[in-house]
Amino acid sequence: MASSGVKTINLALQGGGSHGAVTWGVADRLLEDERIEIDAISGSSAGAVNAVACAYGLHQGGNEGAREALDGLWKNISDAGKLYSPVQTNAFPDNAAGTDMMNAFSYQMFDMVTRTFSPYQLNPFDVNPLKDILDRTIDFGSLRHCKVTKLFISATNVRTGKVRIFETKDITSDVIRASACLPFLFKAVEIDGEHFWDGGYMGNPVLFPFFYESKSSDVVIVHVNPIERDTVPTTAPEIMNRVNEISFNSSLLRELRAVDFVHRLLEEGWLKEDYNNRLRDIRIHSIRSDEALVDYDITSKFRTDWDFLNELKQQGRDIAGLWLDENFDKIGKRSSVNLREMFTSGDE
Repeated sequence: MASSGVKTINLALQGGGSHGAVTWGVADRLLEDERIEIDAISGSSAGAVNAVACAYGLHQGGNEGAREALDGLWKNISDAGKLYSPVQTNAFPDNAAGTDMMNAFSYQMFDMVTRTFSPYQLNPFDVNPLKDILDRTIDFGSLRHCKVTKLFISATNVRTGKVRIFETKDITSDVIRASACLPFLFKAVEIDGEHFWDGGYMGNPVLFPFFYESKSSDVVIVHVNPIERDTVPTTAPEIMNRVNEISFNSSLLRELRAVDFVHRLLEEGWLKEDYNNRLRDIRIHSIRSDEALVDYDITSKFRTDWDFLNELKQQGRDIAGLWLDENFDKIGKRSSVNLREMFTSGDE
């Protein structure tokens, strides 16, 4: 139960590969603020990785424990990346600064091979460094008994095309691997006889569990995938990156449209009075860390060098600090974003 003056929120964390380090920074800044309590966390892909580390840290040691768990997680990711990342900024002198990795030989080979061979051919033993990273960071047996916060992790059922939501009591390292399973890199993860791919395809992240399972009506979405861009992509990698951004935002925008529709039903009195109490007025808040990532190309999602990850973390902290200054007073009172502007164009 939140103490006097403390505001309770739900966190919705998007995926986006190494760009999830910005979310690390956002979470770190929110956890630093004693006025904030996190009731539930939803995540998919890299957002699921951040979510599970944050929840485990809260379970073990409160806000400071969560900050330490996130720090440990990303340090383990960076260490593993020295061996597994296809984007090595120190591999070639002309790419030492890491500013133009699209033309690096290591990335070009990686891109060509993953477009030619499936992971069932290329990675028959299903080597996935994320499993070792998770097992070094989190005691899942302990996490499943967490009562401090609720977890909602999404994964996409390969066979049905539907989203499955895994709650705290269900969380294992396989669940997180399923939520972060890019189908061109890894075999689908089997859980309970079904096979799963990245949760971002059907929920990036999902919001609806908050409406039924959380005591808080305030949802803070941490965006990583840019919703808008000022330029039209013209190269093949740029086009593919933009297609992925649109695809991975589409499910979230659909949910926001539904939330806005409920707002209109309540605000404009479209419902009979008997039905008003059956709908919950959800307040949406948006931390737009995606805007800081617009200038990074697709290769940066695979970068794991420690300086780069810490640079993204600091950006996330700065963004969250500004957001708190501007919007803290709105938590518990009203949404701090115009939902309709997020999912409709100016000519609608």
